[in-house]
This record gives sequence, structure tokens and C-alpha cells, in this order.
Amino acid sequence: MKLSMKTDYAFRALFTLVEHYKRGPIPINELARRNDIPRKFLEHIMLDMKSQGWVKSVMGKQGGYVLDRDPALITAGEVVRYFDGVLAPIYCVALGKTKKCNQESVCRVRRLFLNVRNYIVNIMDDANLQAIYMGAPVNREEVQTLPLIHGAGI
Repeated sequence: MKLSMKTDYAFRALFTLVEHYKRGPIPINELARRNDIPRKFLEHIMLDMKSQGWVKSVMGKQGGYVLDRDPALITAGEVVRYFDGVLAPIYCVALGKTKKCNQESVCRVRRLFLNVRNYIVNIMDDANLQAIYMGAPVNREEVQTLPLIHGAGI
């Protein structure tokens, strides 16, 4: 599973807003600067998130953006589905797929990827922004020393 830059940037902005939840708006320039996001791109992302009811804009000199929903009620799965469409690792196990695979009746690896999809969906839909924010950041050593690394491409 690989997330788009738009989804990555949306999460960055959302976690800054979670950090300041109920403490007032954050100007778009500050959101862009703190999260290393091009401002014009962030403006589009914020409009998308506003349409979902996750954020709202506050007008005026002290204006900016705030969360419009409790961060415990926004899941990582919602965010990824909105910006990237699906959580499935391959198209043939995505819900509502439009393209038919001519190998469906004989494909053995499809079962594996269906299980992967279901596992990812459960994790992403159980992970809300508040819980994720409360967790510790991952350090480089954790990523590089996982016992599951069996070669390049993980």
C-alpha cells in the first residue's frame, strides 16, 4: 500500500490541527510552513477536507483552520479512502472494482491479497486521529531493525 502525496499532506495538516484542537485557528501559511507543504497544494487539500466536514475555516485577522469534528471520530481509513480511493493493495480485491480480471476463477494469490486488504481495512478503520496523535513518533531504528525485513522493497 502506497499513499499519494495528497494523502500524506492531508495527514500532516490534520495532525497539526489535532495538536491545536480547541485552541483556535491556525493560518494556512503556518500549516504549510510547519508541514513543509506547498501552500497552493494545501489550499486544495483544505477545501477537500472542509467538504468532508473534518475542518472548517475561520475568517478574519486571527483566522485560519480548525478541526470541525472530534479527532476521535475521524479514522485513518476515511482519510485514505477519500484521497486515494481504496485501501486494497491490488484492484481485483477492491470493493466496487470496475475492471474485471480474466484470472479470477483460477487466481491463487488473490486470496492472499484479499486477506491483506481485510487486515489493512481493520487497522485503518480502528485508528482514529486522536489515538494516532497520542502515539509516539516512529524512529529510524524501528523501521530499519524490524524482524520482518527479508530484503529490499518492504
